[in-house]
Amino acid sequence: MPVTLKDIAKRVGKSVPTVSRALGNYEDISLQTRREVQRVAREMGYVPSAAARSLQKRRTDNITLILPTTRNVRFSDPFFSEFLTGLVEQAVELGFELSVSTDAGSEEDQVYLNYIRSRRTDGFIVIRTQRQDRRIELLKEQNAPFVAFGRIEGDNDFCLVDEDGAHGIRQVVDHLVALGHTRLACITEPLYLTKAYHRLEGFLEGLKIHGLSADPELIVEANYRQRSGRLSAARLLDLPDPPTAIIAWNDLLALGAMGEAQSRGLIVGRDVSITGFDDIPLAEYTHPPLTTVRQPAYQFGSLLAQMLIRTINNEPVDPKQVIIKPELVVRQSSGPRL
Repeated sequence: MPVTLKDIAKRVGKSVPTVSRALGNYEDISLQTRREVQRVAREMGYVPSAAARSLQKRRTDNITLILPTTRNVRFSDPFFSEFLTGLVEQAVELGFELSVSTDAGSEEDQVYLNYIRSRRTDGFIVIRTQRQDRRIELLKEQNAPFVAFGRIEGDNDFCLVDEDGAHGIRQVVDHLVALGHTRLACITEPLYLTKAYHRLEGFLEGLKIHGLSADPELIVEANYRQRSGRLSAARLLDLPDPPTAIIAWNDLLALGAMGEAQSRGLIVGRDVSITGFDDIPLAEYTHPPLTTVRQPAYQFGSLLAQMLIRTINNEPVDPKQVIIKPELVVRQSSGPRL
């Protein structure tokens, strides 16, 4: 049976409240009594409960990631899995646990408020930021510690980590234009997401730099999944004047697009070039290997955990914002225009 405060109190001849305060090192208990109680507790093998420690410290040593179930965030997404690994491992190293929850279709504001009011967590990680993001507004209103993976439109006066997605897509456009492609299409993630919108800005800017016009029928808004990439590619390839190159906003969309092209007898990298974004582990082993934009998912997660826990501990966070420039990785799925 685990040793209780009552057991210790009986051994030292003190009341349970006195023993509790002695173990908490409260100064209204004499130094001699504190030392005696703490010595006996060690000898008896007393281990305070997690709940008791939390009450004593007035915190939970827990950080929380709430996944909106309506927005297709899945553990099977290789990029997200790697991101989550970085988040968890860094949190554990710093003495915290990560809770992953979903809104389960509930009102999102209420889910966050429930966590804040019940004091079930010390802080939040916000992912897939939206251009207008109510979650961030709410957390600022409640003065709740948080960090964000991504920016919003307007004032980004909070701790965040993000990619320079516009830079990443411009690299892809430069690469494809250098190969002779002038009719470029893109398959985007939902454009209410800041990262998707920034990538679109990079795409449009890249076309403008090279004197190419942006044809609205070559911009298809999809979701995140492979099937959506396939359906979007079918729409593009069915055009009377189809694109010679397709830029996908993530690798899963690109894999779907490759599958659709190949089902039509097209050779990817020769008849049509297709690129992705993220450089998930599978990208190197597709047929053909996928040209993509590499970004460090594990590092993103690790950095966010560090920033949030420093914020919780009232330690300085410098820099408060980290924007990482992703790197183009050229493989065989992109080739010269025939």
